[in-house]
Amino acid sequence: MSILINRNTRVITQGMTGKTGRFHTGNCRAYANGEAAFVAGVTPGRGGQDVDGIPVYDSVAEAKRETGATVSVVYVPPPFAAAAIDEAVEAELELVICITEGIPVSDMIKTRRKMESSRTILVGPNCPGVITPDEIKIGIMPGYIHHKGRVGVVSRSGTLTYEVVGQLRKLGIGQSTCVGIGGDPVNGTKHKDVIKWFNDDPETDAIVMCGEIGGTDEEECGRWIAENATKPVAAFIAGATAPPGKRMGHAGAIIAGGKGTAREKISVLRECGVHVTENPAGIGELVKSLIR
Repeated sequence: MSILINRNTRVITQGMTGKTGRFHTGNCRAYANGEAAFVAGVTPGRGGQDVDGIPVYDSVAEAKRETGATVSVVYVPPPFAAAAIDEAVEAELELVICITEGIPVSDMIKTRRKMESSRTILVGPNCPGVITPDEIKIGIMPGYIHHKGRVGVVSRSGTLTYEVVGQLRKLGIGQSTCVGIGGDPVNGTKHKDVIKWFNDDPETDAIVMCGEIGGTDEEECGRWIAENATKPVAAFIAGATAPPGKRMGHAGAIIAGGKGTAREKISVLRECGVHVTENPAGIGELVKSLIR
């Protein structure tokens, strides 16, 4: 089992005819069951074309109707990416994964408002995507570092996700699903959402959570864990070990009113029973100790 995506997922690439969309769709198709998973592309005005064997449609609604796809991945340039998300939501897809970085905050505020009554799940924007190892990857992560297992990973940072997975791999520990939620100030899925799904997944035994300075999402997640989680959670907060005068984090890493500091996040998470390491090189060993 897994969360969000599996070998039976069928995917639409929005921005399929662009260089980035075509490149990463090709890599995803070459991974595990990707050949069967990626069934359509969407670029307005390019309907009827064929890109590397994948039919291109003018709209998400048409692509969904013709292929039965339930998920889209967005590689549309920043000025038009929020509108692409809106289109996928209006087509009532189950999941939208937005890789695009640099979407105007004002655009995403409007999109999130439109999604308030929608059942569509949004992962991102500015994220590496989602992968269920040995089944399907949707995004830009290197597939070869992942392998199947029973540890769920959720992170705001793509590079931290790769670091965690690399450490787990060296220790012979696989992953059930890895979710990069993105670091933009206005995004879709939060840490708490993903950890709820992992907590309910019978084939996930432990969870790794990577956060960053800025906002209060990690603290809110920690409080949910304290009251509800039945599985051990390991965590690392980027920025805790940053050199003086330096700050690590995404565009969403904004500290306001003394809230959102690494120290505060670590303190709250530990109070909530989360196992926190302040050394990123120790994440793998920490997870190993929790599942031993």
